[in-house]
Amino acid sequence: MIGKGKAIGNTGTNIDYGLDLEKDAETVFSQHLAGENAQQITEEFKLIQEQNTRCHKNTLSFILSPTREDGRTLTKEQLGELTQKFIKEMRLKEHQAVAFVHRDKAHTHVHLYVNRIGFDGKAYNDSFIGKRSQLAAENVAKEMGLTTVREVQMEKELDSIKIRLEIKNIHQKVMEKERPKTLDDYIKIMKTKNVEVIPSINKANKLQGFRFQYQGHNFKASEVHRSMSGGRIMALLSRNRGIGNPVQAGKSVQLLGKTVEMSGNLAISIAKNIIKKIIKRAIDTGIGY
Repeated sequence: MIGKGKAIGNTGTNIDYGLDLEKDAETVFSQHLAGENAQQITEEFKLIQEQNTRCHKNTLSFILSPTREDGRTLTKEQLGELTQKFIKEMRLKEHQAVAFVHRDKAHTHVHLYVNRIGFDGKAYNDSFIGKRSQLAAENVAKEMGLTTVREVQMEKELDSIKIRLEIKNIHQKVMEKERPKTLDDYIKIMKTKNVEVIPSINKANKLQGFRFQYQGHNFKASEVHRSMSGGRIMALLSRNRGIGNPVQAGKSVQLLGKTVEMSGNLAISIAKNIIKKIIKRAIDTGIGY
């Protein structure tokens, strides 16, 4: 579960959004309030907020987001319990509060609004409220057996590693079996494997590298694997064309029927990779020994 929090103004507008019936909103929690609609709740907030006119961002807004899987199974009562535990963690039990669940998207989430002004007229300290919200949500998730932020991050990282490995394997098979000679050929063949190769063009309108898009993920070439930098890809294409001289490789390339200049860094990288291949070949064949 992820928790986000901040201090806001425009209390009525935000509570009205939270209670938006078009988003299938339901009230899952309320404390120290009698009102049922947005206008009534806002008026009750204002009665307390009038005790402290110096505080302008006088409402605290939180979003509590369980994972998609947890959100599908959590009942209205459980979401209310989750919210109550979060309020306790944030030490806001003595403040007016109301929470609404939104199920309008695949991702169930709770909008919680808390009066920043307490019954004593003092404003709740909102220092580092974003970080504190994350920690409170983490503690509540652990207590209720829900997926924590760290677990979500670990799952994302493992998924990212898996996707990058798949892209790398597809790239290697294309280079070894299909042996494309031009950039256009490489892009077209990769597309047949469901990998979109996106040329990165800088402000000077020069090719500086590539991005790879696959199964909803988007990575820079070097993020996929260091062997897939723009320079190494272009050097491999040059080798497939029988070019073994950095000068012959040139400083421009055909891309979608147009001649595109390469950035200085990319051109240098290609040259370095071609030279490395020449040296490796020389060593492998025993030249100079």
